[in-house]
Amino acid sequence: MKIHAEALLFDNDGTLVSSLESVNRCWTRWYEEYGITAEDFARIELHGRPAAEIAADLLPADIVPEALARIEQLEVDDVPGGVLLLPGTAEFLDSLPAERWAVVTSATRRLGEARLAEAGIRPKTLITADDVTRGKPDPEPYLLAARELGVDPARCVVFEDAPAGLQAGRAAGMTTVALATTHQSHELDADLVVDNLSALSALVTAHGVEISVRG
Repeated sequence: MKIHAEALLFDNDGTLVSSLESVNRCWTRWYEEYGITAEDFARIELHGRPAAEIAADLLPADIVPEALARIEQLEVDDVPGGVLLLPGTAEFLDSLPAERWAVVTSATRRLGEARLAEAGIRPKTLITADDVTRGKPDPEPYLLAARELGVDPARCVVFEDAPAGLQAGRAAGMTTVALATTHQSHELDADLVVDNLSALSALVTAHGVEISVRG
């Protein structure tokens, strides 16, 4: 299978890097501090969603701003040693011109930049939760990335590991590639599902990028 695109849009956590253990540590400490039970926290969809929406699902509105500042600080403090490149990430990104790709993360800018820097990833274009009014699964983050790169959404490919992100990519009218890093393949609705970026190769052409499955 070959996919032709003018721009490649990557989620970060679970797609380019693994921060799952850090996320679990920080959010467990957070919900315990705010008196939320493990059972109530487990009912909330966590992965791929902005922290603001998660906090709003669990806490009274007047506490949310303080709680958001707290989870951001916990996660930023946990970045050193808590972020690992996923297989194939460095090679795949190194094969792409800087103007052909962007990172689109549900993290805040402060946290997103910290995790990317820890992993040695330096995108020219970065869209974060701070840049949008509605996070994934809304298409706004991916549509903004397409505008920033000056590319028709229909000519973009979204790389995601979470159902919420894949839903956002589909809603934006983009081709979707799912990476089965944090979810089982059967849980991921996408045009293509692979284990991680090491399963793919990218060929840069005069008209964009041709993505192929290795094999």
